[in-house]
Amino acid sequence: MTATPSTEVPHLGPRPQLQRVARPQPRALTNVETAARAAYALRGNDRGRLTVAAPGLYPHMWSWDAAFIAIGLARLSTDRALTELETLLSAQWRNGKIPHIVFSDGDASYEPGPKRWACGEISADAPGGPATSGLMQPPIHGIAVRRVLDSARRAGPVERRAAADRIRALWPRLLAWHRYLAEYRDPDRRGLLTIYHGWESGLDNSPRWDVPYAAVVPAKAFVPFRRADVHALDSVGGAAAQRPTDGDYARYQWLIEELRQARYDDARARETLSFLVADVFASAIFAAAAGELASVADELALPGGDELIAQAERFRRGVASTIGDDGFATDLDLRTGRVLRTKTIAGFAPLLCGGLSESRRRGLVNALFSPDWCGHPGLAVALPPSTSPSSPAFDPARYWRGPQWPPMTWLLIWGLERSGEPEAAAVLRASALDQLSDGLFAEYYHPFTGEPLGARPQSWTAAVALDLALAD
Repeated sequence: MTATPSTEVPHLGPRPQLQRVARPQPRALTNVETAARAAYALRGNDRGRLTVAAPGLYPHMWSWDAAFIAIGLARLSTDRALTELETLLSAQWRNGKIPHIVFSDGDASYEPGPKRWACGEISADAPGGPATSGLMQPPIHGIAVRRVLDSARRAGPVERRAAADRIRALWPRLLAWHRYLAEYRDPDRRGLLTIYHGWESGLDNSPRWDVPYAAVVPAKAFVPFRRADVHALDSVGGAAAQRPTDGDYARYQWLIEELRQARYDDARARETLSFLVADVFASAIFAAAAGELASVADELALPGGDELIAQAERFRRGVASTIGDDGFATDLDLRTGRVLRTKTIAGFAPLLCGGLSESRRRGLVNALFSPDWCGHPGLAVALPPSTSPSSPAFDPARYWRGPQWPPMTWLLIWGLERSGEPEAAAVLRASALDQLSDGLFAEYYHPFTGEPLGARPQSWTAAVALDLALAD
């Protein structure tokens, strides 16, 4: 069952003037200083061939974090940026899946750890080493590859040739990843990626998932594991108020058990999992990444360009098919056929993949700067919260239920630039640099107080700060 897309074009009044909301106390760091401090933070989290997401809380490599990190590192060294992607792709599963976690050796503090996932023991598709999780994350890797190649081209012919050769070596893995997504995560060819867990969306406890999570009922005999996240954040205070609840985590952990029982097999998972959702935001990222990889294929004379263009078009149409009368994209609960209408940042998905008429695009940009989002008078910085302050589900401190996330801002800036909205992109960029000029590179930020929350320094935050501060 799918939602019937609206064909009505909403009435658009005069386009509002885009204005930044002033911070109560301006930050001292210049863009150059912000970039220098971000580079220092990334160096501190570097473990040789991978960058951990954040010491203490996230001592391993996360898939979409690694792609953002490569985007930032490309400003400094295309060699090191490609090493990050090579390390991630070396843990690719036989069926093409890039796992959402690649575990570092010698750190057993994070839960669920390798023993809980037990992928190598359960699935013949899992790599022999290193240990990984059995989920995926949003596929922005094609965007990262394009950015790395662009950075190499600016650096000079020698660096560009070296980068091109390494991308050629990675190409079969990148194609296998996209083929896995197109085949296994969209078997009905609706142009929308199926996810098995909120963690696969990257927006773990977003209100987007409240309804499908309510149907996840852990077995009475199930014993949840220790919550490493709350313990790791005790030192910065207020950890319990910032993180998903214990009830959320019980469901998260039970879904892992269901995946283990399905032996990480996609066909079994679609039949048996309690949680099965078509994720519009991940689908928009996939469409955009496929388009970026197609341009790389064209530039480097690599195979698969037509296939990637077809993927981009298919998933762009899929995203467009979910747009409601209000202009926002929606997710779909595949277990019940219910359209999931929530006032979260995922509604802006069409700005990432394009394909909108000018009137619809303008309407969505106007909404982005409206009082429901960046124009809310209470914001410390005029950036989109993860959930609209006008939503009953809004919680300004709790993870994906309200805080502002710099990588999400980066995605919107990138999407606005490529879709013909440079003015809006410039406004967001200036506000993002204002937020990131604290030099702390927090995991996320309180939208009303500007307080840094979560882990710090978070590598993907430092990476987007570096990219934005050194933008041409």
